[in-house]
Amino acid sequence: MPRLPERTRVYQCHHFDSTRWDYFAARSDDIVIATSYKAGTTWTQAIVAHLLFPDGAFPAAPAELSPWLDMRIIPLEAVLNGLRAKEHRRFIKTHLPLDGIPYDERLKYLYVARDARDVFMSLWNHYTTMTDEIMTLMNLLPARVGDAFPQPPRDLHDFWRAWTTQASFEWESDGWPYWSHLSNVQSWWSYRHLPNIRLVHYADLLADPEREIRRIAAFLEIDVPADAWAGIVQAVSFSEMKRQGERYVPGGGQFWKGGANTFLHKGTNGRWRDVLSDEEMTLYDAACERAVTPECRAWLENGGAL
Repeated sequence: MPRLPERTRVYQCHHFDSTRWDYFAARSDDIVIATSYKAGTTWTQAIVAHLLFPDGAFPAAPAELSPWLDMRIIPLEAVLNGLRAKEHRRFIKTHLPLDGIPYDERLKYLYVARDARDVFMSLWNHYTTMTDEIMTLMNLLPARVGDAFPQPPRDLHDFWRAWTTQASFEWESDGWPYWSHLSNVQSWWSYRHLPNIRLVHYADLLADPEREIRRIAAFLEIDVPADAWAGIVQAVSFSEMKRQGERYVPGGGQFWKGGANTFLHKGTNGRWRDVLSDEEMTLYDAACERAVTPECRAWLENGGAL
């Protein structure tokens, strides 16, 4: 393994294009929030927004403050111009593995992970409630590379089988029709020792939000007034974010049937236990054996401070 991460892959599909990072001009204090998907991205964006603006007076919605740079839908020029115009400390979202973005030692990388089985349950809700308009836009937008984004299967169990055994990229082995959650986590796990990369687990955020948010603030070197902490923790609770869903959800929720309330669905873990069979767990075991080390898998399933 190289001493520092290297960009060795190009990721292009219906959702994103990793080459958009070629045009990104970093600032030395930039924050990159990374996840595969459905692992706490929107939650973490809200947390960082409240840490940077402890009074909650954001200059724009967190999804606008923290653009998804690799997403194909928003014109790249608009995203870059928006980032250039920002006077506050910037925090940029990505769903790319670490081998798909240029690594910069000056930046802080905050990676959030979640048990793959919980990711799947959340992804099923996310996928099956997407509007026809957003599906059409992703497929008809010029310069799409690879297969079209398909309509979801009718049955959750069919989706599980495809998600655990098929891949969208030739170097991955699962994740269809998205990208591999497991490989994504492994790419960041392998460099967790670097001082500017911090891995956070969704289950830990659920178990003790204030402890984890304080750790995030310390890693990002953000000084928060002592009297602001209670308000921040309350503001980023699931119930409060769901109440103000249009403020936090990408596009205000317009891309999902039912809006922001659909996007912020349950926010819980463990729902897979009553859904997936022993046979389906065998498919999961095989996917993990292909994509992640035993140590990475253990942390991914259980969390815990690193």
